Amino acid sequence: MRIYTRRGDDGTTSLRGGARVAKSHGLVEALGALDEAQAALGVARAECSRGGSLNGLLAGLERDLWAVMGEVAAPGGAKETVTPAMVAALEATIDAHAAGLGRIDGFALPGENRLAAALDSARTVVRRAERRLVAAEGNGAGLVLAYVNRLSDLCWALAREAEDALRPAREKKEED
Repeated sequence: MRIYTRRGDDGTTSLRGGARVAKSHGLVEALGALDEAQAALGVARAECSRGGSLNGLLAGLERDLWAVMGEVAAPGGAKETVTPAMVAALEATIDAHAAGLGRIDGFALPGENRLAAALDSARTVVRRAERRLVAAEGNGAGLVLAYVNRLSDLCWALAREAEDALRPAREKKEED
């Protein structure tokens, strides 16, 4: 199977629906950043226990980003694939994971452990995707932008939770 088409050799690519645009087009930049965000979530997932709840959550978020990218790739013509229920589900997930964090004073320093660092890295990539979406769409892209905004918040909450999960073990080790 040949995976190259040579159609992009002229510096253009196809959006959903067939329109050809420059690879530097704002929508292509946004799609690239969303693709990076999906991969960054995959890196974080690789740090999780297989079959664990966080692994499943991150895999679901990666799948959701396909819907987000599909909507972004079809400007002005595609039915909306990002729904209010998807945004609400992210908000409920954020609330559930942030509930046990307690008060956070100051900024978080990424790198407490590999999982937290990967989640913080994913958060920054998602934020870049959000900026690219705003640049491509003007004032934003409705539910797509809301979803991406909440996704970065969730990555932050998950990173803090990942830090907290290892604190008791580390503190115990330091006492020995």
